[in-house]
Amino acid sequence: MTANTSRQHPADGEQSTTELLSRTARDLPTGRHEFHKERLMAQIHDMQQEERTAAPAPARTRRLRIPRPAIALPVTAVALAAAVVAGVWQSGAGTGGVRDSGVATGPALTTRIGAASSEGVPRLLGEISLAAADVSHPEVKPGQFVYIESKAADTFVKTVDDKSSLASHALHTRQVWESPDGTEGWLIDPAVNDSPEGETLSLPDEQGNTPKAHLNAPSYDYLTKLTTDPAALLAKIYKETEGMGNSPDQQAFTTIGDLLGESYPPAELYPALFKAAAKIPGVVVVDDAVDAAGRHGVAVARLDETSGQREEWIFDRETHVFLGQRSVQVREADGADALITPGTVLYTSAVMQRAIVDEMKQTPAQAG
Repeated sequence: MTANTSRQHPADGEQSTTELLSRTARDLPTGRHEFHKERLMAQIHDMQQEERTAAPAPARTRRLRIPRPAIALPVTAVALAAAVVAGVWQSGAGTGGVRDSGVATGPALTTRIGAASSEGVPRLLGEISLAAADVSHPEVKPGQFVYIESKAADTFVKTVDDKSSLASHALHTRQVWESPDGTEGWLIDPAVNDSPEGETLSLPDEQGNTPKAHLNAPSYDYLTKLTTDPAALLAKIYKETEGMGNSPDQQAFTTIGDLLGESYPPAELYPALFKAAAKIPGVVVVDDAVDAAGRHGVAVARLDETSGQREEWIFDRETHVFLGQRSVQVREADGADALITPGTVLYTSAVMQRAIVDEMKQTPAQAG
């Protein structure tokens, strides 16, 4: 949920489109971004691959990092993203494009900024890797579904009558089901859809497309094919996310964090992700961080020097079990982002259940 600006100067023909999309994305609450994350990112990924083939040396740009509304993409990807965002952005009279969803909006979320240190990073990530390797991690069989239940909240810029202020979506429950191959899925999230029944994530999408799974929109089957060698895994992450994010190191950290939050890494891959993260420059330990469920823990984090926001992965201090993650503004911002002051929590989540079920929309309790 970054709200930052690109370090490069876009061409005149691209600038107006990019700026318009940036403003639109800032007005979109986190949950609504999340609904189209897999579909949008898959299409952008495919288009960027085609562009790299046609142009061997593209200029570095920032990708659309959802749910964080930071946008700077190649022109073709901007046009695609604008079309998708327009499809979910519901304007209303005097709302500046923000429609209050089923989750009431309130004041900005804030927190105490925990102290960070580079000391102890290898030791902590080593302990987390060992704990991850010991966790029971059954395989997902064809016909089953990965079920993830989490609590989430976010802070966003809301504009009413041309006046902008920070607002938040209250803490709410989010439930996601996905088949191993990623072609069937369901989402229940009141920040996305007012219907308590939720809505489908199954492919093909509304345009008839069936995007291929990749690092930023993985299926379980895709994750089973990734290398479990930490150095090779990190090299793959750097290569496949080239040109995304505010820096290669920050994007690598972000990509691993996404895999921890709402996917089901196979048993062999899970500890490898933490070992790969230990190799990323700039990773720090935060002495105290709180997930969306109010659970305190220790965090592995990295500061995005461009946005001034720190991405934190929160773990239980004793068991080293992954609890959740959050994005916290830790430095002063300028321009339109000045509303986002240090201590603002732009996004927070807590994983409550991660399980394998036999049917779509079935919960572990219903499975018995």
